[in-house]
Amino acid sequence: MKKFLPILLLAFVSLFIFSCDDNNNDTPYTDNDTYSQMRDVTGTFTNANSYAFTQGINIQSTDVVLVYRYLGDSWQLIPKMMYLPNATGMPTGREFQYNFVFDSQNVQISVDDENFNLSTGLTSAEANQYLNSQKFRIVLVPASSGKTSIDYSDYNAVVKYYNLDESKVINTTVTK
Repeated sequence: MKKFLPILLLAFVSLFIFSCDDNNNDTPYTDNDTYSQMRDVTGTFTNANSYAFTQGINIQSTDVVLVYRYLGDSWQLIPKMMYLPNATGMPTGREFQYNFVFDSQNVQISVDDENFNLSTGLTSAEANQYLNSQKFRIVLVPASSGKTSIDYSDYNAVVKYYNLDESKVINTTVTK
């Protein structure tokens, strides 16, 4: 019995040691070598620029790039598939996707996967709404090594979680 009691005590203490977790998922993740930042870029998608434009960035290979499209009163995470309603004299079932690719130096925002000719398959109102003077917000954030409960599709949650200051957003216009 004397040998059994220390073993039982050791097992009991071990249970508490391994069940304790000092990770607090309610506090924002701290990455000391990456600073979250935002940049707005406005451009027009045309046949001349192959329906894409590029913005320079400088990030570590482990960081995360999020891109949001401005809708007038809110920000929408891309990639985003757009389904256009049927219009007189236009092809039916028109769709395309706002998309982006990035590396450590650049983010390219584009219109991809279109199933019709963008230069002839949009009304002038649709071209103004979907191609002309489109504003995107590029958000650079550190990659989290732990689990986060943040919903990246919720722009306001991202701003709050990473404590981003919207008054310091740099604006760029792409002219090509």
